[in-house]
Amino acid sequence: MTRSPSSPSWLRGSLCLLLAFALGGAAVPASAEDAPSRKAFRVCKDPNNPPFTDARGEGFEDKIAALFAAKLGLPVETYTFPQRLGFVRNTLRYKLPGKDYPCDIVMGVPAEFGQVLSTKAYYRSTYVLVLAPGRGLDGIRSEDDFLALPADKLAHLKIAVFDRSPGSAWLARHELVDSGVPYKTMNPDPGEVPGELIARDLASGAIDAAVMWGPIGSYTVRQAKDAGLRVVPLASEPGVKFDYEMAMGVRFGEKAWKQQIETLIDENQAEIANILKEYGVPLITQPVVLPLASPEPVRHAVASR
Repeated sequence: MTRSPSSPSWLRGSLCLLLAFALGGAAVPASAEDAPSRKAFRVCKDPNNPPFTDARGEGFEDKIAALFAAKLGLPVETYTFPQRLGFVRNTLRYKLPGKDYPCDIVMGVPAEFGQVLSTKAYYRSTYVLVLAPGRGLDGIRSEDDFLALPADKLAHLKIAVFDRSPGSAWLARHELVDSGVPYKTMNPDPGEVPGELIARDLASGAIDAAVMWGPIGSYTVRQAKDAGLRVVPLASEPGVKFDYEMAMGVRFGEKAWKQQIETLIDENQAEIANILKEYGVPLITQPVVLPLASPEPVRHAVASR
């Protein structure tokens, strides 16, 4: 069952972030600590944010939500709003006088994200370099291979990066700023999917490569399977943090609900891993410890979500 905000002005007034790392709004604690008796597993989600969520329930976060709901013997209900600035304020924390909250959990947020009470992480991924064929990059198998290309070759490449993402810091660190092609993290069209936009531009020759959040990069390659795109994982380095942990988010004060979700994470790790692998999500088992790191990306976006 899917519900959406009753007021269309919410959509008109909402700015578009490609990744859901900057969700906006001040935190409002829930009135009760203990989780109430639940009649449904109520998810706050974007209806057009593949590969994470979509209106048909075919994203990997949708699949994990369905898994958890089944374990609890509950149906899934969804409350939708574009994953943009104000997403948490307009979903998880939205409450009309005399009414209940419309949903109870966001299935994908950065670990320790400040706008929600976040659970333990359930996966860690990294940014990737998506390469187009026939641009002199067919022999590239690693980030080192890419950076070892002749300077004149690198200088003529067109590399897409989303602003306010680690891709910009990576270009600067390796003196490739002039090769960068900026893409906006904010888009007024909720129907625009970042992976599809990048795939089109890679296929047309507008760009030669793209730095993208791993789940989106892998999705882009899978969706454009006839285009011959490839993914090369990127490793964090001093000044550039590419790998991030992802968790789930509930309302502040709902500690019992958080603990229940964490129990589901612990008890269903194998099933969660299988879902992530099915969607080609690049997984990292250990964090990369660096002396200096770039700020966390914004969605999506996170462009990571």
